[in-house]
Amino acid sequence: MMNDDPLSLAQTAFAALADLAFACALGALLLNGWLSREQAFAPVSPARDGWRRAARGGLFAALALALCNFVSLWLQSAAMSGAPVLAAGASLWLVATGTHAGVGWSVALAGSVLLLFATSGAALSNSRIGLAVAGALIVAAGKSAIGHAADAGAFSFAEGVQTLHLLATAVWGGIVVAGAFVLPALDSSVARAFLIRTVARMSQAASTALVLVILTGAFNAWRGVGGSLAALTASVWGHVLLVKIALVALALAFGALNRWSALPRLQRSASTMDAHTVINVMRIEALTMAGVFVAAAVLSHSVPGSALGG
Repeated sequence: MMNDDPLSLAQTAFAALADLAFACALGALLLNGWLSREQAFAPVSPARDGWRRAARGGLFAALALALCNFVSLWLQSAAMSGAPVLAAGASLWLVATGTHAGVGWSVALAGSVLLLFATSGAALSNSRIGLAVAGALIVAAGKSAIGHAADAGAFSFAEGVQTLHLLATAVWGGIVVAGAFVLPALDSSVARAFLIRTVARMSQAASTALVLVILTGAFNAWRGVGGSLAALTASVWGHVLLVKIALVALALAFGALNRWSALPRLQRSASTMDAHTVINVMRIEALTMAGVFVAAAVLSHSVPGSALGG
């Protein structure tokens, strides 16, 4: 089970914050891209406030991601050296370059710095989009090298699946969480068309990401329980996995409500009431997704259920 000492709890907390910040950065970048394509950055655009929220939100999330990854590397140094947290800087370089976990956190930190550069500036350019894609891949690869997938070896199939899972989850959750922050700025009659088109794009992208989340998540879960469903009820890891699955199912329900009910009504009526419904449902879904990221962080810092079998 997961250690309950303060250092372990701090590592789990910052891992969860990093996952949430990663998702928000990707979600905000996507929203920035969609709104930039419609020239929403123009001073006369009624969607300018929404574009500005996406741009600023992405920058803030990328900065938070870089800080969380650095703190996680620092805490990893303290855990491995046995030094007090405030004195862990003395072994930081050695841990970052000479240990598997340290290298993984360093790679994730490097990717978050690239995302920070990608979110800096005004409307997205092709070069910044490329930088964002590279940064996202590097962050996900670094994180997958730290978790349980690394048990299968470096550059293994399991690590590749986990990298894809982290990316897909970040895109799905990021679209929802960032959308809950950005969409209220499009909640006016003059920006209603932008809101409808943006929500439709969000729904399509989230649905694609969700397919990958389910496929890769099923593989990771089966690998984590060692092929035995008994581990779901016989281990703390299994209990947390069940909580995560329940939260994912709840988020799916809210997402389906928006995609199949609230959004079609909004597209037909373009009314303020239906716009409020879409945004409020997304806010609830965003809170649920935050719980998913917390559960994922706890899972990554817990002993897998497959360990019960020796």
